[in-house]
Amino acid sequence: MNDGSAVNLQTPWMEQPPVPWQEYPRPQLRRDSFLCLNGWWQLRFGGDPWERILVPYPPESQLSGVGRGPQPGQTLTYRRDFSLPKGFLRDRVLLHFGAVDQICRVWVNGAAVGSHQGGYLPFHFDITHLLRPVNTLVVEVEDPMDPDLPYGKQRPKRGGMWYTGVSGIWQTVWLESVPENYIKRLTITPTQETVTITVTGGGADMYLLCQGKRYPVTGGSVTLRPEAPRLWSPETPNLYDFTLVAGEDRVDSYFALRWVEIRRVGRYPRIFLNGAPYYFHGLLDQGYYADGIYLPGSPRGYTWDIETMKGLGFNTLRKHIKIEPERFYYDCDRLGMLVFQDLVNCGPYNYLLDTVLPTLGQRRFPIHPKPSPRARAFFKAHAKQTIDHLHNHPCLVLYTLFNEGWGQHDTQALYQQMKAWAPDRIWNAASGWFRDSQSDVQSEHIYFGKPDMTARGDRPLLLSEFGGYSWPVEGHRFNLRQEYGYRKFSSPQALGDALTRLYREHIIPQVSTGLCGSILTQVSDVEDETNGLVTYDRQVVKVEEDQMRAIARELTQALYQTCP
Repeated sequence: MNDGSAVNLQTPWMEQPPVPWQEYPRPQLRRDSFLCLNGWWQLRFGGDPWERILVPYPPESQLSGVGRGPQPGQTLTYRRDFSLPKGFLRDRVLLHFGAVDQICRVWVNGAAVGSHQGGYLPFHFDITHLLRPVNTLVVEVEDPMDPDLPYGKQRPKRGGMWYTGVSGIWQTVWLESVPENYIKRLTITPTQETVTITVTGGGADMYLLCQGKRYPVTGGSVTLRPEAPRLWSPETPNLYDFTLVAGEDRVDSYFALRWVEIRRVGRYPRIFLNGAPYYFHGLLDQGYYADGIYLPGSPRGYTWDIETMKGLGFNTLRKHIKIEPERFYYDCDRLGMLVFQDLVNCGPYNYLLDTVLPTLGQRRFPIHPKPSPRARAFFKAHAKQTIDHLHNHPCLVLYTLFNEGWGQHDTQALYQQMKAWAPDRIWNAASGWFRDSQSDVQSEHIYFGKPDMTARGDRPLLLSEFGGYSWPVEGHRFNLRQEYGYRKFSSPQALGDALTRLYREHIIPQVSTGLCGSILTQVSDVEDETNGLVTYDRQVVKVEEDQMRAIARELTQALYQTCP
C-alpha cells in the first residue's frame, strides 16, 4: 500500500506455495495434530464485493494479493470453508489465531465462538461442538487503530519513523485436535545447572523424556539436572529437546540453561550472562518487510535476518515495539541471538513532547498527555500476557517497559509489578529518557552530537538507540522522493568508514567506563527510513562483513580488558 511516492519492492522470499507459512507455529509446544488454514480466503471490505486474499498476509501488503487496507470505520470480513482430514478428530478441536489486528469476532457454521482485542498475541477457541463434515469459518475485523490498544509504530498515514498500518489476520490460522485432558501450557525456568518445567493441564500420570531418561512429573512440575550441562549463549546456542507425555497427550519442546544477572565489577555494575560479564552488541529490529509489511514471505526471512546480523558480528536484536510470531524467537533460540523485547505501547503520542523536547534535553520528567484508564488497564494486561507468552525463550534476556515516553505512566509501580512477573529478566523501565527512580539499567538514546555518556554507577549503562546512518541504495528504495536518517552518505565505503569511526571513537572507549551494550539503528531500511544495514527488500547488505566483525572483536576485547 503506498501513496504514489513508493515503489513495490520484493524480498527473496516472495514466491509462495499454495499454502504459505505451513511451518508449525508453536515450536515450544508441538503436537502431531496440526491443520494449517492459511491460503486463499475470501475477503470483503464493508459491503463491497468479495475478493481473494492470501492469509496470513495483511491486506495492505503485496503478498496478500490485495494491496490496500480498510477505510476508516470499514469492517473486514474473512471467510473460508474447511473439512477435517480423516483421523484428525480426537476429543477436542481448537481453532488458533497467531494474531489479528485489532478487534475481531469469530463464527463457525454461523455460531459465534468468541472475540479478541489487541493485535499482537495468539488466542484460540474450542469449536468441537460446532463441527460438521464441511465447515464455514468467518472472521470479522475492525481496525480503528485505537490508541487505547497496542499499536507499535503503525500509523494511518506513514512517514519518517512511522510506518504503514496493518489490519486483520497477519499470522497463521490453524487447527489442532487434543484429548479431553490435554497439556495447555509449559512454564520452563532454568538456573545455572537445572531446569524446572511446570505443566498446566494434562491430568495425572505424566512423565518427561529427555536425554534417554524418563522423569516422573509429580504435582505438576519436574526439575531436571542435565549431565555435563551445556550452557546457552549466542556463541554456543545449546538446546535440550524433551517430550512430555500425559495420558493420551504427547508434546515435544525444548529448553536451554542460561541466566542473566547484574553484578558490580570495580566501579561499575555490569550485566552478566552465564556468570560472566557480557557486551550486548546489538541492532534495533523493527520487524518490517517490503512485501509482507508485518510478516516476511516465509520464516526464512527471520532466519536470513538473524544469520546475516550474526555474520556482521552482532549478538543482540532489540525487537522494537512489536511482538513477532513464535518462529522468530525460536530462530533466535536455535541460531543464538539475544533479544531485548519492547512491550507494545498504548496511549497517545505527541511529537513535540515525546520526541522534540527530550531530544533537545528536556528529559527530567514526562509532560506528555497521559493514557486513558482503559489504555492503562489494557497495557498492564497485555504486558502480563506478553511475559507469559514469551517466558520460555532463552534468547529473551531484557524487557523494555516504555520507549521514549510513548504512553508512559505509573513507571515505578509498573516496573515493580513487571519485575515480580519476570524476575529472571533485566528490566529497562524507560528506554531513552524520562527515567524513573527504579529500573535495572540506565538507558540512553543519542542520535545527534557525540554519543558520550556518564554512567551513574548504580546500574548498568546501555546506549539503547544510536546511529541511524543513511545510505539509500538506488533500485532498492521504497520512497523515491525522500530519505530518512540522521546522517546521510553516498557510498557503502563512506557508510562503513563512518560506522567504524563512530564505534572506535565513541562506543568502544566507553566500555571501560561502564557501557554494557549498544543498539545501533537498525537492521534494515523500513519504508521511508534508509538507515538500515540492509535494504528494505533484503537484497543488498550495505556494509562489509570484515569491517563490521572487526568492530565486534574490539568491543569484546575492550570488555575483557576492563573485566579480566
